[in-house]
Amino acid sequence: MKNKFQLVQPRNEVELHLPDGRVIAGPRGAAVGDFLSVVEHDSQPVGAVINGDLRELTFPVGMDSRVTPITMSSPDGTRIYRRSLTFLLEMVFADMFPLATLFIDHSVATGGFYCEVKGREPLSVSELGVLKVLMQKFVKDDLPFTRKEVPLKEAMDYFLARGEEDKVQLLKYRKKAYLTLYSLNERMDYHHGYMVPSTGYLRWFDLVPAGDGFTLLYPSRRNPNELSPTTEYPKLLATFLQYGGWLEKLGISNVGALNQAIEAGHGDEIVMVSEAFHEQRLSQIAGQVAERIDRAHVILVSGPSSAGKTTFSRRLTVQLLALGISPFPLELDNYFLSRDQTPLGEDGKPDFEALEALDLALLADHLQKLIHGDEVQLPRYNFKTGLREAGEVICLTRGQPIILEGIHGLDPRLIPDSLSGEAFRIYISALTQLNLDRHNRVSTTDTRLLRRTVRDARERGYTAMQTISRWESVRRGEAKYIFPNQENADVMFNSALVYEMAALKSLAEPLLRQVQYGTPEHIEAKRLLAFLEWFVPLDLNLVPETSIMREFLGGSILKDFTVWKNK
Repeated sequence: MKNKFQLVQPRNEVELHLPDGRVIAGPRGAAVGDFLSVVEHDSQPVGAVINGDLRELTFPVGMDSRVTPITMSSPDGTRIYRRSLTFLLEMVFADMFPLATLFIDHSVATGGFYCEVKGREPLSVSELGVLKVLMQKFVKDDLPFTRKEVPLKEAMDYFLARGEEDKVQLLKYRKKAYLTLYSLNERMDYHHGYMVPSTGYLRWFDLVPAGDGFTLLYPSRRNPNELSPTTEYPKLLATFLQYGGWLEKLGISNVGALNQAIEAGHGDEIVMVSEAFHEQRLSQIAGQVAERIDRAHVILVSGPSSAGKTTFSRRLTVQLLALGISPFPLELDNYFLSRDQTPLGEDGKPDFEALEALDLALLADHLQKLIHGDEVQLPRYNFKTGLREAGEVICLTRGQPIILEGIHGLDPRLIPDSLSGEAFRIYISALTQLNLDRHNRVSTTDTRLLRRTVRDARERGYTAMQTISRWESVRRGEAKYIFPNQENADVMFNSALVYEMAALKSLAEPLLRQVQYGTPEHIEAKRLLAFLEWFVPLDLNLVPETSIMREFLGGSILKDFTVWKNK
């Protein structure tokens, strides 16, 4: 029988196998973006996953491959688009205002980055208009982003010559001997992650004034080909600016400065002062509650996953106790409807994050009775059986406030209109403003995901892969139920701590390295590992047992904290 197997010369063409079964053939070594251009997509591809690895559209395909187009409706796609858009903004801004400095600060809920300008007055409306027109011209001209790897010292010398000391300081702690730089019109910069091939991809953006800066608007994942209507966010912006003030007082303006301080042995000082800022803010909020105690009968605490709501609520309780106020914590989860009554989500599964999953009528009845000093038998939700059971019987003293913590705390529909005037609303999130450098942000979402990864592994036995796989569902719930209501808060609390990535690093890295190669979760784990490489680790023993970080690191003395009652 003739042997069916034989050595052959490589074909001149390779095949790309798409998830839907279609196959594209083309020249070996051609860019994956050229292959993908021959088929239609729901939205514009900005990258691709090739045999399990995320790649740029300029990546040359040298072998038959499994390829998944990455569009702007995916998390990786949005990051690629937004990263490229900030690079375009940075390049055009530098040409227009060579003596000023642009800082890309934080994200906003409507889809954008808040930007600040230093070294001159804030940009006027007309100047923003000119900047936008110049960016649009670059988009129309479809100029290429050129990518190259350079020796680390060469990159540091380049940034030093440009006076960008923050980038030089960050690169001092880079372990790899090279750096990937992107250039546009002979100006170069580093960006943490992949980019689109050229400016022509960046058609959707806007620049709008905000505070003393402006917002760079970009499309949402749900509507990748259009911009969402803008809304003002004065409370959120004020909270970010307050955190920026804390960073200035610490003398830690970026991750390079943080690394330098830790290496110099000042980690204890950074931790103590950071925690003091938290305690100071908690004291201020407790004081505001005390001032309204005659009508603040319900304290509503809301925020996204891994914001630190539990520890915050307990530390707020301690502050209120110091003022002679003894709040009662009411767990919103115990007011879930029985599982067979829970509304279904788009995937056909019970949607426990929907407001309609709660027995709002029972909650309203209990709140009104408790406020008036009546005796109430609380419910207890059994997550194993999916049924509600009888809980403890309580009776509060007149004027004793109730702390109600949950994702729907700021939703006007949670409590009846009759109690709306008696509620004090608090929004809490890890609103990170410490950035890698002036142009590379530290994402608030990444901060919370790393917090949750470490906590889930310790308390729930979840792998990093399991936590990452659930994260998109969590984020959809936040976008739907939490972020639209954040400006309803009376006060905001920023639970971010300047040192936290350095503290999480040693616990998160081993978990992320265990994520299985070839899975979507591995791509995310690889991205997070690359991000954590920028941080020098912090000795965990420096983190106090009352810190919000202990909710995630473990070792919190507030984990089982309850208000002591003298029998």
